[in-house]
Amino acid sequence: MRLSVILLFGLILFIGCTNTASNENQVIRVGYFPNITHAQPLVGLADGTFQKALGDFAIEPYTFNAGPAEIEALFAGQIDLAYIGPSPALNAYVQSEGEAIRIISGGMSGGAAFVVQPELAAAYRTQGDSVFTGKTFASPQQGNTQDVALRTYFQNKGMLDQVTISPMANADQISLFAQNKLDGSWVPEPWVSRLVAEAGAEVLWDDPAVTTVVIVSTDFLEQRPEVVKQWLTAHVTATDWMTTHPTEAQTIVNTEIEKLTGAAVDETVLANAWVRLNPSVAPDQAGIETMRSQAEALGFIDSTGLDFNQLYDFTILNEITGQHY
Repeated sequence: MRLSVILLFGLILFIGCTNTASNENQVIRVGYFPNITHAQPLVGLADGTFQKALGDFAIEPYTFNAGPAEIEALFAGQIDLAYIGPSPALNAYVQSEGEAIRIISGGMSGGAAFVVQPELAAAYRTQGDSVFTGKTFASPQQGNTQDVALRTYFQNKGMLDQVTISPMANADQISLFAQNKLDGSWVPEPWVSRLVAEAGAEVLWDDPAVTTVVIVSTDFLEQRPEVVKQWLTAHVTATDWMTTHPTEAQTIVNTEIEKLTGAAVDETVLANAWVRLNPSVAPDQAGIETMRSQAEALGFIDSTGLDFNQLYDFTILNEITGQHY
């Protein structure tokens, strides 16, 4: 009798575990930022584009404020697919020795800029880079995409030891800039336009580089390629729609940002920021490779012995678009 009870209990546990696994397999968990440079998931989740493409397959969205936290979640098996900057994606590939992730699509390029105090901008135009000596500049986070761009600029000029670079939250930069305690910043939108509107900053130059890529865990790509294809199909649809309906897209993005963060972006700021964005599924592999070289030169990553060709898998994207990325 006791043996029968044990066997029955074991059978219940087995069935329960099987059902749990089955339920989990019917969900795709997606990470992104409540930020306009991650506009596709904001638009596509809000208007149902992704759910329509996935049918009965459930979507669990998760928002993050920084790339490292998003990568941690992916490493821990808490998310399957993510929108993220190329620098965190490169770091994740290196940290996992080329095993954990694949870049499967482009998302956004542009949408970042180097802004400075107006008097510094005027001085730069007449005196050049020498005016940056002794100045303090901010980036969103050490090792992130804009931080690498900022440090690379000064390294290439031989000035990295002549300036102070202080990574800090984008929101904190506005008050410091307004108080003249910050000389410049390399940031993504909408913070570029907010610094201009709220702190009197001046855009010295735009950064056209890649700001967002789509990555997926290698395990999920291997186990559920059909779901990845459905997601990317919707990603392409959302990208195309945003390009042809910029005003409507801005409205949806702002509504979603307000829902997720509690505060909407000023409409004028958003419109100015949108001009700098280039939504595109085309993956700028050459640009990402340039960023890898820059990150290595700065000592942020060491890719010795890694085959970076395996980081990219555009097979599904090519099937959808008919292109050969």
